[in-house]
Amino acid sequence: MNPLYIARSSEVAARTLGSETMIMSARDSTLFSLNETASAIWQAADGCTPLSEIVARTVCAEYDVQTAEALQHAEELVRELASHGILRISDQPIADPVP
Repeated sequence: MNPLYIARSSEVAARTLGSETMIMSARDSTLFSLNETASAIWQAADGCTPLSEIVARTVCAEYDVQTAEALQHAEELVRELASHGILRISDQPIADPVP
C-alpha cells in the first residue's frame, strides 16, 4: 500500500479551543469540530509526513489502539475532511503545504 500524505488547505478558517479544533470550509461553509485525536492529526498534516507515521506518533503512542484500526479510522477522517476541501491528500509528499 502506498503511503498517504495530508496537508491542511488554505481554504479554511480554523481555531483551536483547548484540545479541540473548529474548522470551517470556505468551499461549502461546512463547520467541523475535531476532537483531541482528530485535532492532533490536523495539526500534524504537514504534507511531508505519511499519515501512517502521524497516526503512530499521535494516536497509537497516546491511546491503547491497534495501528491498523487507528489508521483505518484516520483514513476515513482525512478523506471526509478532504471531500470538504479542509485537507489535501496525495500519494506523494505535498510540495507546497500550508503552514
